Amino acid sequence: MTEGSAAGAPEAASGGRLFVVATPIGNLGDVTYRAIEVLRAVPLVAAEDTRLTRRLFARYEIATHLVSYHARSGSGRELELLAHLRSGRDLALVTDAGTPLVSDPGGELASTWAAEGGLVVPIPGASAVLAALVASGLAAARWTFEGFLPRSGRGRRERLARIAADERACVIYEAPSRVADTLADLTTAAGAERRAAVCRELTKLHEEVVRGPLGELAARAAAGEITLRGEFAVVVEAMTAAAMAARMRTAAPTIGQGRAEVARLVASGIKRSDAVRRVAVSTGLDRRELYRPD
Repeated sequence: MTEGSAAGAPEAASGGRLFVVATPIGNLGDVTYRAIEVLRAVPLVAAEDTRLTRRLFARYEIATHLVSYHARSGSGRELELLAHLRSGRDLALVTDAGTPLVSDPGGELASTWAAEGGLVVPIPGASAVLAALVASGLAAARWTFEGFLPRSGRGRRERLARIAADERACVIYEAPSRVADTLADLTTAAGAERRAAVCRELTKLHEEVVRGPLGELAARAAAGEITLRGEFAVVVEAMTAAAMAARMRTAAPTIGQGRAEVARLVASGIKRSDAVRRVAVSTGLDRRELYRPD
């Protein structure tokens, strides 16, 4: 294979092609033929951690030159990679695991190159987000990805509120030291009965998926009954109409409570008209009254 025909990718009008290559999230067998072909064909690969990438290279006998490119590389390395592309040479971007640009470095490089009219070529493959959704056992035809939540403060509270009010499933990444706290906060925001799945070390030797209501998962994590080592993805069930109705039925809703629920939904990012409609349907309160301020 010649460099110009890397895995059937389109030719660039000018400059090199930036290949965004998905690599395994754990099991080295989860790499595509096309990814291997591209990594062998390009003259340079920018890797988040060259030590991890060398394991993949050794497995598949890839000899391409590697350079490091991570969150602390600084602007100098990005300028070097852009100069490489501008000279007409192809470049492959890989991360520690999964698809680059998803909670990983490389976004600025891809954005800058695309803005210059450069060709950005996706090489799809393994994804921790999709693996977690599949493993969760939750209905997830519609879903969102939140990545890592803010550690504290208003930003964290607002993100938790949006997840709690969302009619789509949600995938969160979390560090092992913070899983217990995040499950506790999700329980407070979304309710103890909301279903979730804690996915650990997906595709690796110690893969584990623990499913159950948020309250139960939070209690198990706090008690040390969930192994808090490795890489985690947490999948949270969508807020269903039945769950909203149940929340509002805990006491006979007054118009004031209905307006408060509308305000909470609006604060979570839902349009006011949609929030009013949802509260009116779930409580039977008058929609016009819900629109009026207290």
